[in-house]
Amino acid sequence: MTLKRRDVLLGLAGLSVPLIASSCANNASNPTANSPSAEPVATTAASGAPVRFGYQKSTIILKSKGDIEKRLKAEGVEVEWKEFPAGPPLLEALNAGAIDIGPVGESPPIFAQAAGGDLVYAAAIAPNPKGSGVLVREDSPIKAVADLKGKKVTFAKGSSANYLIVQLLEKAGLKYSDIQPIYLPPADARAAFVQGNADAWVIWDPFYAAGETGIKSRVVADGEGLNKIGGYYITSRKFTTERPKLLKAILEEVRNLESWSAQNRDEVASVLVDALKLDAAAVKKATQRRQFGLQPVTDDLLTEQQKVADAYYDLKLIPKKISIRDTVLPPDKVAAYALS
Repeated sequence: MTLKRRDVLLGLAGLSVPLIASSCANNASNPTANSPSAEPVATTAASGAPVRFGYQKSTIILKSKGDIEKRLKAEGVEVEWKEFPAGPPLLEALNAGAIDIGPVGESPPIFAQAAGGDLVYAAAIAPNPKGSGVLVREDSPIKAVADLKGKKVTFAKGSSANYLIVQLLEKAGLKYSDIQPIYLPPADARAAFVQGNADAWVIWDPFYAAGETGIKSRVVADGEGLNKIGGYYITSRKFTTERPKLLKAILEEVRNLESWSAQNRDEVASVLVDALKLDAAAVKKATQRRQFGLQPVTDDLLTEQQKVADAYYDLKLIPKKISIRDTVLPPDKVAAYALS
């Protein structure tokens, strides 16, 4: 595949977030959005303020489908969409008070919390273990993860790809220090890999699928059997505590889109091809293997997330040890926005 525009690639630097479903159908295809049982979301005097929603190109359908806007408009609340090239800058904006909510992979909130961010894990994205992996060039002598010792491996620092390579190296009996990490965002990482400046590329869909179908590459390993976390919808503590019913309405609409996606993969792929300007075969491959779903943040997930945080601290990739449970609100507060 030839990726048509570099700026699209930069915009696609999503950190393993889901390909949330969309269609060109009208509201009749999504009855929940207009359900008369939808709970009013107004909660405070400030509830009429716009919701500032951070997204990445790979989650653009959150915006283009329009269900979130329709649900909130009935309550007199507008949505302001703010695009980011990746999860870390999205959460930097959240920390700075510039946005209220956004989806990211499992790693960015750890780096954000370690930097002092006051954030809340609002909902969990279903894991997608086959949607990320390690690519090497077709003629590479590298046959297994163990062969990466001493090699240049490129990926985005603080991304789901970062944690995947940590896990794969450990499984192969290697240390993180056994490789030469080259920290680059997806567009630049792809260029370095294709030009021979990196021996391997650790990446997620749709870049991963694009690498499989469009360049001469081989898959050395993927996340199957390792990836237990798909990512999260992260909010500021202020937004979560002041506007919990609004948050609940948003999460319900996201869950509806995810459920629709699982049943309409071809239409999802078609919409994403138009939005992302990527090769249709790559987008279809990424969509077909995607695990869709939005879930509550359970105790088990928090335990797994703590393992990720501890791993980053042990590798000195974050400056201090953090407790993931510091992001958890009291049960009565969680009940106001939690998915049932």
